[in-house]
Amino acid sequence: MVVLAVTWMAKVGREAEVATLFGKLTEESRKEPGCAMYLVHRHKTDPRRFFIYEQYKDDAALEAHRTAPHFLQFARKDLPKIADRVEGHLFEPLG
Repeated sequence: MVVLAVTWMAKVGREAEVATLFGKLTEESRKEPGCAMYLVHRHKTDPRRFFIYEQYKDDAALEAHRTAPHFLQFARKDLPKIADRVEGHLFEPLG
């Protein structure tokens, strides 16, 4: 299992567009055979801040996600125009 935790910050006034884009990315990512979980969260008091929690069955599944057409379009091409990636961290379960 591989876990990816990513934080994005929407540009001022682009929060709704970012939320819509994450909706599309979530829908397509959940269809991937190696994706165990894909959840997008919005900060309770800062509507510009988004947190994505992703689980993949292994490194190959994560790589497949990163090369999928929907990821290349939404996360690599569209999202950076309206939001900034703040941080991203890879984790693996302890047990």
